[in-house]
Amino acid sequence: MTALVLAEHDQVHLRAATLNTVTAAAKAGGDVHVLVVGHNCAGAAAHAAKLAGVSKVLVADAPHFADGLAENVAAQVLAVAKGYSHVFAPATAYGKNILPRVAAKLDAAMVSDIIGVQSPDTFTRPIYAGNAIATVQVADPVKVVSARPTNFDAAAEGGSAAVENVAAVADTGMSKFVSRDVAKSDRPELQGAKVVVSGGRGMGSAENFKLLEPLADKLGAALGASRAAVDAGYAPNDWQVGQTGKVVAPQLYVAVGISGAIQHLAGMKDSKVIVAINKDPEAPIFSVADYGLVADLFEAVPALVKELG
Repeated sequence: MTALVLAEHDQVHLRAATLNTVTAAAKAGGDVHVLVVGHNCAGAAAHAAKLAGVSKVLVADAPHFADGLAENVAAQVLAVAKGYSHVFAPATAYGKNILPRVAAKLDAAMVSDIIGVQSPDTFTRPIYAGNAIATVQVADPVKVVSARPTNFDAAAEGGSAAVENVAAVADTGMSKFVSRDVAKSDRPELQGAKVVVSGGRGMGSAENFKLLEPLADKLGAALGASRAAVDAGYAPNDWQVGQTGKVVAPQLYVAVGISGAIQHLAGMKDSKVIVAINKDPEAPIFSVADYGLVADLFEAVPALVKELG
């Protein structure tokens, strides 16, 4: 029994979510192989080979893999998948775009967003915005699974896996890369940040959202937002935390002006320490907060920044 982990990477390094997914795959038992699909991706393959628990790294390198188009990557996964008992990928936008295609072609059930591995064929995953946990047993010969990164420790380095090149599949021609707008920031990446400061509808405007920047700077934090704030145009889409956004579990999560709708809680309630600032003492966010401050955020946040200074 051997699990295949599809690596998410930038050609040079693995994304942090891949390290968590390797741990999830190891919990299923058996060997763990990592598949790196990209172009000029030797650096990412070398990174994968150093991970403890990984026994082999497969590399498919071709120009049409450079931009990670889902159709091409899925075809490459399918070219090697039938020799494995499991196919894992991170439950990120990358993994969620590719694995359902793989599952459909394998005529297998797609087990998404798992938070635990009970046995090689049995997994746990949240349902109803995290209010219940489903235990799912899979009978398919190949189990296709996406793992929620925040629920598994990152695989440590210390391995020395063999790196093997595999034949690259042809370009499917089903899609074409046009352009990419990359947001540049000196702040940590939201999903991997140890501290997150998030704002909600209570911020009132995009201009007011800037009030959170000095606080994030003091804490070395990533900035996040509730869906209400994103829908209102206060913050960009890639800041959204919640059931339909990013799932985070930092050491510290500061929720400012966020009421705490169930969809938002599903994306951050596993944070180690939660601090909430809201002028409504009945706000649902206080039900999950370790520390709650009932106050006007426009007074509390500057005062907090001053104290941190």
